[in-house]
Amino acid sequence: MTNLFSTFDPCTGFFSLNWMSTMMIMTILPLKFWSTPNKQAMLFNMMMNTLNKEIKMLMKYKGTSLILISIFLMILINNLMGLVPYIFTSSSHLTYSLTLAMPIWLGMMLYGWMNKTNKMFTHLVPTGTPSMLMPFMVMIETISNLIRPGSLAVRLTANMIAGHLLMSLLGNNCSKNLILMLMFMMVFILLMMFEMAVAMIQAYVFMTLSTLYSSEI
Repeated sequence: MTNLFSTFDPCTGFFSLNWMSTMMIMTILPLKFWSTPNKQAMLFNMMMNTLNKEIKMLMKYKGTSLILISIFLMILINNLMGLVPYIFTSSSHLTYSLTLAMPIWLGMMLYGWMNKTNKMFTHLVPTGTPSMLMPFMVMIETISNLIRPGSLAVRLTANMIAGHLLMSLLGNNCSKNLILMLMFMMVFILLMMFEMAVAMIQAYVFMTLSTLYSSEI
């Protein structure tokens, strides 16, 4: 490895499979996963039903929960696949996260401004704003709306990069000393558990914030 950031280069290594690793989980799923009832299918159905109930409390448009749950599962699978050695972490790149965040935000904004223009204008001025501050609030709310897809993408990318960088840094420094590696083995196990939790939480946060942003329409 030439430098610390080369682990995020899709062209590094023969076994990284570049961007093919994004959909590689579909090819290695066991055949029993597609037959019901079984434990894997029941687990996914329970998770999707719970998320569907949560999304329906915020969103009144039909079909939105299907899109958001699909994005949640895609991000979750890619985040967890990135923890496997020699698998390229596609969710650690802005091209991946922006491709997910931008179409959702842009589609919701176009729908809102074309069909519910008055309601979209009312969101630019919060209730109880003094008359002197109304022009500034319109500017602030407009900027906050414009940076929403960027904040979603950067949040996912930054959290995935931070954990992988820490693991790469500790692994490279300890690989030269066997005693030091054995001493830090428990730290590595805890760090891996922490990264698994981060992978799940970031997928959930991406879905929840997308729901909250689109529920204003």
